[in-house]
Amino acid sequence: MTPQSLRRFSPVRRATREVRIGSVAVGGENPLRIQSMTNTNTLDTEATLAQIAALAQAGCEIVRLAVPSSRDAENLAQIRSRMTQIGVGVPLVADIHFSPKVALIAAEHVEKIRINPGNYADRKHFETREYSDAEYAEEVARVAEMFRPLVQRCKVLRRTLRIGTNHGSLSDRILNRFGDTPKGMVESALEFLDVCEAEQYFDVVFSMKASNPRVMIQAYRLLAECLEERAPGAPSYPFHLGVTEAGDGEDGRIKSAVGIGALLEDGIGDTIRVSLTESPIAEVPVAKFLAQRYETRWREAADLPRDPEACEIDDLNSYRRRVTQILPRATCAAVQTQEFDLGGENPIRVEISVGKIAHDVASYAKKFHSSLSQIAEVRCEGIVADVETEEEAKRALDFAQHLAQAGFAVPLAFRVTLHCDIELHADVSRWVVGVSSTSTQEELRAMHARAVSAAMPLEWHCQGSVAQIRELAERLCDLYSTSANFLVSVASSRAVPALRVLLARLRARGFADCPVVLHAPACNSADTEITRTTQGKLLDTAIDLGAMLSDGIGDAIVLDGAFEPGHALDLGYRILQAARRRISRAEFVSCPSCGRTLFDLETVTARIKSRTGHLQGVSIAIMGCVVNGLGEMADADFGYVGSGPGKINLYVGKELVLRNVDQADAVERLVELIRVHGRWIEP
Repeated sequence: MTPQSLRRFSPVRRATREVRIGSVAVGGENPLRIQSMTNTNTLDTEATLAQIAALAQAGCEIVRLAVPSSRDAENLAQIRSRMTQIGVGVPLVADIHFSPKVALIAAEHVEKIRINPGNYADRKHFETREYSDAEYAEEVARVAEMFRPLVQRCKVLRRTLRIGTNHGSLSDRILNRFGDTPKGMVESALEFLDVCEAEQYFDVVFSMKASNPRVMIQAYRLLAECLEERAPGAPSYPFHLGVTEAGDGEDGRIKSAVGIGALLEDGIGDTIRVSLTESPIAEVPVAKFLAQRYETRWREAADLPRDPEACEIDDLNSYRRRVTQILPRATCAAVQTQEFDLGGENPIRVEISVGKIAHDVASYAKKFHSSLSQIAEVRCEGIVADVETEEEAKRALDFAQHLAQAGFAVPLAFRVTLHCDIELHADVSRWVVGVSSTSTQEELRAMHARAVSAAMPLEWHCQGSVAQIRELAERLCDLYSTSANFLVSVASSRAVPALRVLLARLRARGFADCPVVLHAPACNSADTEITRTTQGKLLDTAIDLGAMLSDGIGDAIVLDGAFEPGHALDLGYRILQAARRRISRAEFVSCPSCGRTLFDLETVTARIKSRTGHLQGVSIAIMGCVVNGLGEMADADFGYVGSGPGKINLYVGKELVLRNVDQADAVERLVELIRVHGRWIEP
């Protein structure tokens, strides 16, 4: 197995060289560094200075500024001078698109330059063209010659470079040869690295950003693998992690947690930026939460399991849903169709854990139904109730019956202990049986025998450390000759590597098609202010579920009582959408504000979401300027892009259909475009 594969079972940090960005060191043994970006006009020195100071006060360690012109680049000297006067020493990064000349000016005044290989030396025309090998090599050489002066100057000045590839802004040359793919993103970056290494310049950081977390995860993994092949065993270049254009509110945080968290679970990442369509200050606590969670985990090496001798999925760098058996669930008296079947090609089911049902069953059922009814566009597809006695079983069954009478019939599962001796009710879809390292093999066999005799599906809910769950996997395999009629799930403080180990061992033993249930975790991150909030629980849940979903693993997810039932249901579907596993509502790709933005992104994004948020499966990009315009929109169905002060360009796919629309009319013109193209439904 490769080092990258092994890291999936033991969350050990990827070995990287140390790169200095002014006073801040990135990579090596240094902590995960926190970054953000100002959204002020870089020519407005005092406003930019105030925001830099506020970001530093909030805990941001590196601040990026938009530098669209030579004037902006020259004003960096004034900003740096004023920072010195007020005692703010945070390193600055100049964000450069399109202009090598601007990059060279900026390098004189800041500690780091970010360039985008897709537009540093190329203009994007979306032209289809076949390149011969000679023509392709000629273009690569031309780009290298335009990039080399910046590399040479950064080497002299001891500046750092970020080679920041974006999924939506690959050059036409890359697109024609590799497509709009993670492979294309990596090849684009490596062309620029070739120039750096030819100049013996190694102060390089990489990023592989996309608004689709799954694309972003695959691109970073592939880049890590390619760099390892270039220099086997040597510390590699640090990575800056981020999901670009993640959006705002819970959606922005969920997307960021899914993408960034999945990579940190692999040990990949050295510095973080959470890109929200909000104030830059709001990004910092989310990034700090992610950093603290993984710095704690990477330090704890006592729980490392033995090599599982297999990987739980076929390919770490591409996506395919894991193939599993179908578990029929039309066994409940109130559920007589196949609409809730689990596994196979069925949608990933969203279930709610209700704990123990209160004695006032009717009142509890009414409150539960009322909460779920607030989320009209999606539905709960299963309930898991904690049951230890016949009385609790009866209340749970009554609860399900009350819901069915209200038009809300769904499968009911019982969560039980291994020693539970209640009746195996026919109206229950499965038993969720908690097992741990203290469970004896005799107890496991007895429960297995009871389930077989009653044709009751069992979900073995494996509890413990990563190493303990590895051993439980072996013991469960000893009970079965096939994977029919059983499922698995985990409860662990390291849920992602624990489930990976469990599935790797099942696969090695011939149970590769066993369905998997993903349970929301206990809030087990480092004890911080954000951890103790609903937002901390939300981020933990998005990581632990989203990391597995992004790898094609999971046939159902179970959200628990840490959230109101309606909020839990909504969160489950939002995580599925962020991982691109189940689309249930509109998708918004909205960039964070920066100095290039031509309108109030927060206000406009809120207006567009208010008008179009009910549209299922429609993707709308909201971009502040042309830099984050046509290319960065990637696969959006419709685009709303700032084209000038008070003016908006509207797109259908990659086609510009309305130019320079007055901003006051632009949202309604967007709605009309959606209507004309047959994608509109009334709220």
